[in-house]
Amino acid sequence: MPDFHDLAAAPEPAPVLSGGPQASMENVMQDGRPDPLSAAYNPADVESRWYDFWLERGYFTARPDQDRERFTVTMPPPNVTGQLTMGHMLGESIRDVLVRWQRMEGKDVLYLPGMDHAGIATQNVVERKLESEGKKRQDLGRDGFLREAWAWKEEYGGKILQQLRRVGVSVDWSRERFTLDEGYSRAVLLVFKRLYEKGLVYRGHYIVNWCPRCHTALSDEQVENQEVDGHLHFLRYPVKDGEGKHITVATTRPETMLGDVAVAVNPRDRRFKKLVGKTAVLPFLRREIPIIADDAVDPKFGGGALKVTPAHDPVDLELARRHGLQPVVVMDTEGRMNENAGDFAGLDRFEARKRVLERLTDLGLLEKSEPYRFTLGVCERCETVIEPYLSLQWFVKMAPLAQPALEAARRNQVKFFPKRWRKVYRHWLENVHDWCISRQLWWGHRIPVWYCRKPGCPSTAVELERPGPCWHCGGTDWQQDEDVLDTWFSSWLWPFATLGWPEETADLKTYYPNQLMVTGPDIIFLWVARMVMAGCECLGQPPYPFVLLTSIVRDAQGQKMSKSLGNSPDPMDLMDRYGADAVRFTMVYLTPTDQDLLFDEKRCETGKFFANKVWNAARLVRSRLGDEDPRGVRESGLELQLADRWVLSRLANAIKDTTRNLKTSRLNEAANTVYHFTWHEYCDWYLEMVKPRWADQAEPRDRRVARWVAWKVLDGILRLLHPFMPFVTEELWQALPHEGESLCVAAWPKARRAWYDAQAEAQVSFLQGVVVAVRNLRAEMNVPAGKRVPVVVRGSREQLDLLRQLTPQLLPLARIERLDLAYDGLRPPVAASAVVEGAEVFLPLEGVVDVESERARLAREADRLLTELEGTKRKLRNQDFLSKAKPEVVDRERQKLQQFEETLEKLKRAQEALREAPAS
Repeated sequence: MPDFHDLAAAPEPAPVLSGGPQASMENVMQDGRPDPLSAAYNPADVESRWYDFWLERGYFTARPDQDRERFTVTMPPPNVTGQLTMGHMLGESIRDVLVRWQRMEGKDVLYLPGMDHAGIATQNVVERKLESEGKKRQDLGRDGFLREAWAWKEEYGGKILQQLRRVGVSVDWSRERFTLDEGYSRAVLLVFKRLYEKGLVYRGHYIVNWCPRCHTALSDEQVENQEVDGHLHFLRYPVKDGEGKHITVATTRPETMLGDVAVAVNPRDRRFKKLVGKTAVLPFLRREIPIIADDAVDPKFGGGALKVTPAHDPVDLELARRHGLQPVVVMDTEGRMNENAGDFAGLDRFEARKRVLERLTDLGLLEKSEPYRFTLGVCERCETVIEPYLSLQWFVKMAPLAQPALEAARRNQVKFFPKRWRKVYRHWLENVHDWCISRQLWWGHRIPVWYCRKPGCPSTAVELERPGPCWHCGGTDWQQDEDVLDTWFSSWLWPFATLGWPEETADLKTYYPNQLMVTGPDIIFLWVARMVMAGCECLGQPPYPFVLLTSIVRDAQGQKMSKSLGNSPDPMDLMDRYGADAVRFTMVYLTPTDQDLLFDEKRCETGKFFANKVWNAARLVRSRLGDEDPRGVRESGLELQLADRWVLSRLANAIKDTTRNLKTSRLNEAANTVYHFTWHEYCDWYLEMVKPRWADQAEPRDRRVARWVAWKVLDGILRLLHPFMPFVTEELWQALPHEGESLCVAAWPKARRAWYDAQAEAQVSFLQGVVVAVRNLRAEMNVPAGKRVPVVVRGSREQLDLLRQLTPQLLPLARIERLDLAYDGLRPPVAASAVVEGAEVFLPLEGVVDVESERARLAREADRLLTELEGTKRKLRNQDFLSKAKPEVVDRERQKLQQFEETLEKLKRAQEALREAPAS
């Protein structure tokens, strides 16, 4: 497999292809006719045309009325506020490779696109727009704000879907969905109603993750946990009637002490045995709070005593409820201290923390503060520190829904690739918490709960529409719940609500369940697991049998790429510079299976150079086809030579390996297979080996065979490559003889059994070994690139007979002037040598190189390398360097050491070859 770093650093070295794909050519064919393919490949000229061509002909539109096997994939709906990221680029490239491949396999493919309304993100965007106009959403009221939000969505939203067209995603735009579509919205509200009626949706006062900036509750999965360095503060609470005694509690949030309702200790902790049942006095507020015993207290944390703040900590809330203690909320939704905070009311929570510590110090009640590393939750959207906050919210009971989803994984009804994610999925479901689904927003699906406004009437109705007369009091004045549902509560229905559920639509019957879900592992809990739950709950079966979790795109330092961090290039800029095909191919090609992708912009040159290579190869083949249409040639009537049999055998293996890797979701290995066969076997070897047979003086029948094989193999390459690089392959396929309207819907190539030829592969492998050996010897001995050299080969009769047969091809491949073949005999007196499959290959040096100057050059080079080698060894023996340098720096030094040693070995061989040569 090629080395990723080498490929990324520089273009592939141009093979020795005189007049081949790398050669400069006029924009005319061999017979003088104009060539429709430009001399230089320009992605902008090619890619701008084909997407509209595919759309106009409806190639991406699914046809449920056709009797074909189905393949359904739904696009993870990007946020309506979103723009294309490198993560999107990788995910969409992978999905589109699979979708295009399945379409070429002849299946009825539905790749369904859409957008998510993104409640928090969209509301923030619209509110910022209003602020720039000097307005607040409260000034407009709910209905006015929603009109503004819809207007923003129509004008600015969905930019990412237009960007995805540039990527070339082959989605069925006629079925595009939005999570606030009327039909989709009804499905969301219906699920809420059904779960409520089953007792799986409930409302209650619980601690939630509250974002003071977004002014809404968040689920656990929408909170990012960060390790931070802070302080653990030890606070002294006086004990009433304790004769000057106090009890010390430890906390990282001293401002919450204003909401304490008790101090708790472990009942087995002897230090506090006499204090249990007494009363502590809360500083500042002078509130008396009990000292209680509870097994939940960790006697090893802090000083062993726990401050109980049930309105601002989930563990404390459960402890307080066990002991019948009432919570005291001391903050408002802005993160400011409220009226319950006494003299600190009105202060921001962090300013209050500072003031509380100052006052405690003044009172002699701050025992100490010590450095402490702990986990801090922040909002995934705005990175504001989350406040655990007691609030009245709507929740979903997750445990009953998790069981069918767990069972689906146990029975392999839902499989994961890479397999390790199955354990992660199961662990989350086995330990799942109830899901807070209410959000204090206006943009989203408003909770379908209605409250009778008649004073004293307790009626509550869960209805999709405004209820009729109240069954309790007969009134009709209903107030709908102000909150909206969590965005993920709508997107967990995506695999089936997009198909028309709960209606029994033709699309739902045809395309559910989907065949595949491709998404990132960072939303395995937020989305993947929840979709499985929803599918099992609403339709009785999982929404897909297979989940492919993509890699995370990271920079060279291993950080996740993010525009906010400034370490991520803009994919649109990359496509402007390199072309969409190049970026798509590069990302798939360089992403190792079950590892994250360390991406560098320069790596896009891999795809760019590859596109150029294929382009030039196609121009060369097209220019050599002549007037005869290869489609009319019958393979059975052709007399194939060794090179032809070899390349057809290699094509058959490439088709087999690429197809197998696609079936097993090893897309980078599939891309590597196509890349290696195209560049290294077809372009570097076959086109060069066949070149003499294209000459005017070549025998016509053999020229016809060479033309047909070159075209046939290239056609197979374009089909294999199309899912990865759709634009350039369509352009080339259309310019070459072909069958059908578009490569987009052409048949996936099939390997003919008759093409497999192990003998031909073995024979050409030997030929390649001899050529590479001669090229390496030339390089080691510093032979000028254009100089033709004599070569002597000693080997078996079979090997020499093969070389004699292939001499016309062997001479130009290695720039050999004269080839001497010997079954036995003496070694040439002064020669560099190599061994290939037991055969000895000699490059005589007398008259080829200036022996004296070459000896001097080799000596100087050896001295230089020895100096650098010793310097690198000293550095790697330096423990100070090894302990302080970054791992990647140490790795580079080790790689340098290996390279120096390998180069020195080659220099020694070259010096040995010149040792017996007389000075010139």
